[in-house]
Amino acid sequence: MSTLTLSKKTTIKTLNNIAACGLDVFGEESYTIDHDSENPDAIIVRSHNMYNMELDENIKAIARAGAGVNNIPVEDCTERGVVVFNTPGANANAVKEIVLTSLMALSRHIFSGVNWAKTLEGEGDRIPALVEKGKKQFIGKEIKGKTLGVIGLGSVGSLVANDALDLDMDVIGFDPFVSVNTAWNLSSNVQRAMTIEELFSRSDYITVHIPLTNDNNGMFNEEAFNMMKKGVHILNFSRGELVNEEDMAAALESGKVDKFVTDFPDENVLKMKNAIPLPHLGASTKESEENCAVMAARQVRDFLETGNIKNSVNFPNASLPYTGKRRVTAFHDNVPNMVGQLTSVLSDDSLNIADMVNRSRGDSAYTMIDIENKVEDTVIPDLEEKIRQIEGIVTVRII
Repeated sequence: MSTLTLSKKTTIKTLNNIAACGLDVFGEESYTIDHDSENPDAIIVRSHNMYNMELDENIKAIARAGAGVNNIPVEDCTERGVVVFNTPGANANAVKEIVLTSLMALSRHIFSGVNWAKTLEGEGDRIPALVEKGKKQFIGKEIKGKTLGVIGLGSVGSLVANDALDLDMDVIGFDPFVSVNTAWNLSSNVQRAMTIEELFSRSDYITVHIPLTNDNNGMFNEEAFNMMKKGVHILNFSRGELVNEEDMAAALESGKVDKFVTDFPDENVLKMKNAIPLPHLGASTKESEENCAVMAARQVRDFLETGNIKNSVNFPNASLPYTGKRRVTAFHDNVPNMVGQLTSVLSDDSLNIADMVNRSRGDSAYTMIDIENKVEDTVIPDLEEKIRQIEGIVTVRII
C-alpha cells in the first residue's frame, strides 16, 4: 500500500509527441511537463509500449490519447491504484471518415486502379488510349442500396452507421452492449441484428468497431466466412487480432471475401490476394490528435485536482462537485463495510462528512468523501496513515 499526495508542482510525463494544445490544458503555474521525468505524477501516452516500464509509486494516472489501451499494463495499474484513462469518441470522426472513404474506394477498385495507372508511365501519347482500353478491368459497383453491417455501435460505429444511411445504404448493426447515450444518437433506421450470425449472412459490406478481447480474438475466421455472402467486403479499423489471417487469406483466394481493407498490415496481410493494407491511418489526422490530447489532459487534470474519474478503463467513473473542501479519495477492494470503516476513521477524529460517493467495478472500488470541518495540513499525514491501516485499502490521497 502507498500514500499518494498531490505535490504543489505536479509533473506530467509524455511518452509520445502529444499535441501542444493538450499539454496547454495543464498550465505552467501548477504543472511541469517533463518528458524525461523518472518520478511523474501522471503520464500521457499514445502508442508507446509501457509493458517494459517500471511504474514509480508516485504515479497516480495514465491517460491514453486514443481509445485502445493494449499498450498499457492495465491489470498492474489496477493493483497499484493507478487510474488508466482513454479518450473514447475523440478520434471517432477521423475513423468514420476513413471507413467511408475506404468503403467507396474498394467498391470502385480505386486502389488497384491507381496502381495500374502508374504502370503507364513512359507510354507518352498512347496513355489516353491505354486508359480507355484498360479501365474495363476496374469496373466497380455502387454502394447505394447495398447492405452495410456494423459490428460495434460505440462512438465510431454509430457515426459510420448514421452516415452510411445518408449514402442510401441499408444498415444493420450488432452490439449487445450498446450504451444509452449511443442509442439516443443512433438513427432509428439502423436495423438491429439480434445475432452476429444474422449480420454476417445479410451484409454486402462488414465493418468492425469493437475492442479486442479474449472472446473475439480471431472472430473473422472460416466459420464466420461460411455464413457470409460470396463476394463480401470486410473493413477492419479496430484491431488486427480480430482476424484469423490464415482463414482470411483462404477466403480471399477463393473469392468468398472480395476485398479486405485493414489498418494493421503485417507480413501475412501483405501477401494476401485482394487485401488492401493501410499504414494505421485510422485516427491519423491533426484534428483527431488534438482532440485526444485535450481530452486526455482534461481528464488527468480533473482527477489530480478533484479526484473525479471519467472514462477510466480500470476503475469506476465517479464524480462529486468540488467545493474546495478537503477531500479524501481512496481506491480499495470491493468488500463489505469498507465505507463504514472509512467513515469511522473520520468520526474518531471528529470530522463531519459533507458529501460522499462510492462506486465499484468488479473487484475494485473507489470512494470520495468531502470533509465539512477545516482540516489543517499538519493533520493530513496522520489521517492518511490511519486510513492506510484499513485492510483492503490500495491507495489514499487527500486533496
